[in-house]
Amino acid sequence: MRLYAQTPARRSRQLFADLIALFLIAVTVSFALVVRDAILTLAEPGRKAQSAGDSLASSLDDAGNAASKVPFVGGSLKKPLQSAAHAGTSLSDAGQSLQDTVGHVATLTTIALIVLPTAVIPMLWLVPRARWIRRTATTRRLLDAPGGADLLALRALTGPQRPLSALPTPPGGLADAWRRGDPDVIADLAALTLRRVGLRP
Repeated sequence: MRLYAQTPARRSRQLFADLIALFLIAVTVSFALVVRDAILTLAEPGRKAQSAGDSLASSLDDAGNAASKVPFVGGSLKKPLQSAAHAGTSLSDAGQSLQDTVGHVATLTTIALIVLPTAVIPMLWLVPRARWIRRTATTRRLLDAPGGADLLALRALTGPQRPLSALPTPPGGLADAWRRGDPDVIADLAALTLRRVGLRP
């Protein structure tokens, strides 16, 4: 199985297609990571809310512990401060929840932006390459089979006529020489078919 053509022009086109596919995949991944970073900036209010909630809960908890030491009314003073500290904890939890949600959205978006295009790009690149590999393998098998050169020569005669003008034309024309079994004409026509698919004779 041949992955690249033997003729320089087709091989250059194939290498260029490979580079384009790799470049598009790299651009897709970079774009997905930029979008991910942009989405993660939405978690900043959640971080601030968590920090403020933790600070508020800690301060009110300390104040409640200090108030509990006041004689006679310490217990009464501590309860509202502890309730307020729980409110600070709820604010902190809400901030953490916002960060988690934004993180999940960023991850799912990044996966979608990477997986979908990088599945399409290789398909657009791989299908033509797989067709070419199959065609070259078939052509090579045909050439190696008995009478294969004759069939390749016939394929050249029935294909585009413009490349035939570059071949030396024997008396009576190429088709007549092929019918007579002229080995030089058959070899030239078979080589033309091979070059069309990117193979050397």
